Amino acid sequence: MNIKLRLLSIFSLTAGFVQAQTVVDTTYIKTVDVQAYFTKQPIIGLTSAAQVLHEGHIQQQQTTTLLPALNMVAGLRMEERSPGSYRIALRGSTIRSPFGVRNTKIYLGDFPLTDAGGNTYLNLIDPLSLASILVLKGPDGSLFGANSGGVILLEPKGLTAQDNKAELLLTAGAYGLFQEQLSLQHNVNEKYRFSINQSFLRSDGYRDNSSVNKKTFQTAHQWDYAPNYRLSLLALYTDLGYRTPGGLTAAQLAENPRMARPKAGPTPGAEEQKAGIYNKTFYGGVGHDMQLSKKLQHSVRVFGSITDFTNPFITNYEKRDEKNLGLRTYFSYHDNDQAHVQWQMQLGFEGQKGWNKIENFNNDKGEPAAMQAKDKLNNGQYTAFYRAMLKLYERWTIEGSLSWNTASVGYTQQYPVVDNHTGTIDFGSIWMPRLATSYLLTNTFALRASVSKGYSPPTLAEVRASDNRINTDLEAEQGTNYEVGARLEGASRRWTADVAFYSYKMKNGIIRQVNEQGADYYLNGGIMDQKGIEATFSAQLIPLRKEGIIRSLSYQGSLARQFYTFDTYKRGALDFSGNQITAVPKWTASNNLFLAAAGGFNLNVLHNWVSRMPLNDANTVFAEKYNLLQAKVGYTFALTKQVQMELFAGGDNLLNERYSLGNDINAFGNRFFNPAPTRNFYGGVKLVL
Repeated sequence: MNIKLRLLSIFSLTAGFVQAQTVVDTTYIKTVDVQAYFTKQPIIGLTSAAQVLHEGHIQQQQTTTLLPALNMVAGLRMEERSPGSYRIALRGSTIRSPFGVRNTKIYLGDFPLTDAGGNTYLNLIDPLSLASILVLKGPDGSLFGANSGGVILLEPKGLTAQDNKAELLLTAGAYGLFQEQLSLQHNVNEKYRFSINQSFLRSDGYRDNSSVNKKTFQTAHQWDYAPNYRLSLLALYTDLGYRTPGGLTAAQLAENPRMARPKAGPTPGAEEQKAGIYNKTFYGGVGHDMQLSKKLQHSVRVFGSITDFTNPFITNYEKRDEKNLGLRTYFSYHDNDQAHVQWQMQLGFEGQKGWNKIENFNNDKGEPAAMQAKDKLNNGQYTAFYRAMLKLYERWTIEGSLSWNTASVGYTQQYPVVDNHTGTIDFGSIWMPRLATSYLLTNTFALRASVSKGYSPPTLAEVRASDNRINTDLEAEQGTNYEVGARLEGASRRWTADVAFYSYKMKNGIIRQVNEQGADYYLNGGIMDQKGIEATFSAQLIPLRKEGIIRSLSYQGSLARQFYTFDTYKRGALDFSGNQITAVPKWTASNNLFLAAAGGFNLNVLHNWVSRMPLNDANTVFAEKYNLLQAKVGYTFALTKQVQMELFAGGDNLLNERYSLGNDINAFGNRFFNPAPTRNFYGGVKLVL
């Protein structure tokens, strides 16, 4: 039996790690409480499908990207079209998110990273600046505003309990990779803690015209300046630049997978036009929490961002000036006086306003030339929410929440001069309820069920896409999600299992299309029928011990089966109803094994399997299935009494698969494929004091 078949024979269930308060060792976290909905609560009784990745998950593979860690989560798939260019599908399709994150709400701490236009620059984040990642799967707009796929909560270092620590990481690898990361976490006293994280990353990339250069600086501060009063500060600056090689046809892929998109007739190639993305963003926020009484608390977050965005593309040169300002605030009331009946409620508001200037020029070999278009767009999203939770006899949890959501875009077309050059696109308002329950049949076995409304208006990048046209016809996606699930824990929580079944019928699904010039635009594609099964499993096969060659051994696995089809979808004379939804594999699986050995050695092996998936709405072109195997080995020892050193080496795509991690969907000219790197290696050193 060859190695691929052996890997496929591994039992594929996933990790159930959560953000916990009691930490045992770096290989395993004994889960206790998870911060999902305003307050900590036992994961076993949580009413939603959720999973947390801790700092160890991020560091156990290559630390330049969040991709290996996030792809361990059942129902979530992260792709990388080229270094620095990421996209995420959380219980959804990349048919809508070819260049980023759509219909998923992302927070950095308690501050929304998703801007007023619905876009999330996830590639601004340095993975090593995060303490944990919490993924809430399924529509959760009743508390977090517009989303139809779920919510991702990124916890930055410095805003949670931490040890005094300083770390310096240096990594070098194939294709000119170099990474430097400096992290400082410090508790000044019982009242004040802070963190500073700085990083630099560069790579020439596997393909021509795919280099990346990224510099980040992030700092977080938390100050308990008086009893029951806390002040928080978060600031992030990123200077990111990366080249975009463009999609290839199947023939070009076979000829030379490392080439950038070549010239085609009068249309120049990606390398000639110096196609790329250049993003300089400052993001900052201030938070305040106060305990007004034993039962009543108030929290407020004020945040904003400034982005200087430049995108020389093959057919145009785009400049964007984006400014965002927002507020999130809520009151929280808890009544835990009675042992057998506990309840809480929250009442709050989140609103964002964005101001955007977009200019497009002809692209003259990487330099702006004659103007094509110039527009101003102001957009806003606003949410008011209420939640109540009742817990009976520490076994039965009942939650109900409701939010009112509204979104709109105001636009002014300044060039070229047209009639009706100004207007407003109103996506209307919608009530989004969620009703959920969880019941503990035993102390280690819980059943749950929920029904929730999903809603996701078009993002600014979809309303005003690269075809330079303001699309006033797009409507918001919306639908209702029905879900049941179960959680089971073994003795002493040495193993955990979770399974979820969901059905989400989404109306007005937004689908990416490409015109003859290679520019993208979007349209509503009728009804999308999304059903799925997700299973997760984690086990401490050998608990932490002080003797023996193997000191600990843990396993995590995930499996997702997605039954995603177009229920009704017609475009002109074409009828795609009944087809598999574009860019959704039927199966995804993940297996992760972590071994700690005597003498300070450790080994982490990660396997991902993705089944074949259609790349166009007609289901006539498919990306083939692939197995991705990654491994990392480390050796940690004391350099001095105060300094520890870790030497590490790793490999990516060890099976040397030829695959495309981030295909172009519905690509014009059959340029579907963005080849991923073949087998490659890296190594480095980390100092800890």
